[in-house]
Amino acid sequence: MFPLEYSLTPFWHTSLLVAGAVALLLLLALIGGAVRYIPNDRLGVLEKLWSFRGSISDGFIALKGEAGFQPEALRGGFHFFVPFQYRVHRVPLVSIPQGQIGYVYARDGFALAPEQTLASNETASDFEDLRGFLQKGGQKGPQRKVLREGVYAINLAQFVVLTAARNYAVALSPNDNELFTRTAAIIGARHGFEPIVIKDEQDVIGVVTVHDGPALREGEIIAPSVGGETADPNFHNNFQNPEAFLRAGGYRGRQHQVLVDGSYYINRLFATVELVQKTIIDVGTVGVVVSYTGASGVDVSGVDYRHGELVAPGCRGVWSKPLLPGKYAFNTYAGKIITVPTTNFVLKWTADSTGPHRLDENLSEIGLITKDAFEPLMPLSVVVHIDYMKAPLVVQRFGDVKRLVEQTLDPMVSAYFKNIGQTKTLIQLLQERADIQSRSSEEMRAKFAAYSLDLQEVLIGTPRADKERGASAIELILTQLRERQIAVEKVETYRLQEAAAAQERSLREKQAIAEQQASITASSLAIQLRENEGKARLAQTRQEAETIQVTAKANAERARLEGLGEADRIRAIGFADAEKIKAIGLAQAEATEKQVEAYGGPQYQLNSTVLLRFAEAIENGKLPLVPGIVVGGGDGRANGGGLVEMLLAMLVSEKEQARKGLPQP
Repeated sequence: MFPLEYSLTPFWHTSLLVAGAVALLLLLALIGGAVRYIPNDRLGVLEKLWSFRGSISDGFIALKGEAGFQPEALRGGFHFFVPFQYRVHRVPLVSIPQGQIGYVYARDGFALAPEQTLASNETASDFEDLRGFLQKGGQKGPQRKVLREGVYAINLAQFVVLTAARNYAVALSPNDNELFTRTAAIIGARHGFEPIVIKDEQDVIGVVTVHDGPALREGEIIAPSVGGETADPNFHNNFQNPEAFLRAGGYRGRQHQVLVDGSYYINRLFATVELVQKTIIDVGTVGVVVSYTGASGVDVSGVDYRHGELVAPGCRGVWSKPLLPGKYAFNTYAGKIITVPTTNFVLKWTADSTGPHRLDENLSEIGLITKDAFEPLMPLSVVVHIDYMKAPLVVQRFGDVKRLVEQTLDPMVSAYFKNIGQTKTLIQLLQERADIQSRSSEEMRAKFAAYSLDLQEVLIGTPRADKERGASAIELILTQLRERQIAVEKVETYRLQEAAAAQERSLREKQAIAEQQASITASSLAIQLRENEGKARLAQTRQEAETIQVTAKANAERARLEGLGEADRIRAIGFADAEKIKAIGLAQAEATEKQVEAYGGPQYQLNSTVLLRFAEAIENGKLPLVPGIVVGGGDGRANGGGLVEMLLAMLVSEKEQARKGLPQP
């Protein structure tokens, strides 16, 4: 047993020695920093404590392995070093939240030029590559480039990153944190950790003031716009790229270019932004632009206009073309817009009333001295219109419309009506107001046109007394006029009363007549009825007469026409019948002549013919040869015999006469 124990004793002794040596080495490694662990969410900044290459002779970062802060940082994991040679500063990764901006300050690099405010990042802009940043000419101090959203592995011994939440840096001295906190406060006061957001509903624009770059030329107050077009190789995208802005020839100072609606990530140490209201030209007005910047323009007002120069838009001076109603992103530091009304506006020469435009707030009634030495005050209103194309002429000549009213129109109008007042008495001034108003409108129109104004109408109020100078005399005149008018009204009243009395008398007569109106009405109606009946008959008779006349004329015309036709027919037939009758007659005459000779003469032939006709008549009429009743006379002779007896008597008489040789009847 003892030999075994004796054999094991050296083994355990050796193990203990080895373990002790290892533990001693581990302890030395931990104490000397030979092994270091870096979490993945952090970064290790190396500080070399000693080096065979000595210390840094220039700068702050050891680029050649000298003792000091090393440009390369350690990422997550285990790292092994020579004991007691390095110090590792564990720092967090730089995190920029969404929608925020981080600012970078470099401790080492080339010094800034005298005209520089911020370090240039034209050639050195990668803050995660410290060695490349310094070798490419990176400058120390606050940088123009800013950090946008994201996580960055930045060596915080060289760079200090300022954010809204915290400051990222390796503290080198006790007052470092105070210095960076003060810088962060300046940025925070400018809202520099957030982008510039311009919303449409706010109706604002951003006026930019650049704090870096070359100074403006002498005589300039506004830096001209540069690099504003996307096709420009130096397009700086609304001051978000400072290096492109400076390459394009940008100047420090207030810029002519403005920011409109949108979001802009601008380094507030490079440029600050002031929000101003958009320029709104209301309907019924135009805006005349007076530009403080731009090239010297050519006068376009014409040779006859000797009150100043008008230039084309974009040049320095008064623009010849006004701005029409609308919203404009106009830089009010680069110029001024003077609003000119283009609708009819009223200027009131009254102390207690002004128009909404307040152009007449300093006007008052015009004091007159009349022909009869009264001193009334005349209120006056003038309706004026300004042609929108003539608005620049008005502004160039007078500065603005209010100055035109107070320094030109007021003395001109006052002098005109003072002159009129001296030619009129107070009563004439009151009674001839309409004529004065009409004449003044015509005469003053030419005077207003000389000032590029269109006079529409002059309206004159009632002159009144000046209370400060005493109103007794004017009131006395007015009292007399009122009494005179009252007397006139009384005369008119009496006349009307007289007419009323006569009317009343007539009324009473009519009332008396009205009491007998029933009988009067009945008789009047009867008379009127008879008159109407007579008129009706007369009208009917006239109508019938006219009908008869028309009918007769028509019948006569028809008869005349028928007669003409019938006459023509009869004439034709007559000619034919005449020839026929002529032939027959000649034959009958010859036969009759023979018969007469046979009967013993013409008389006997006539009597024979008559008797023959009577016989035919008796036969055809069935007449009795002897009358049914014979009425006799007192002598016993018949008053009338038969027809035959009468004929026989005639024959006997003729025979007797023939026998005696008497002439035949």
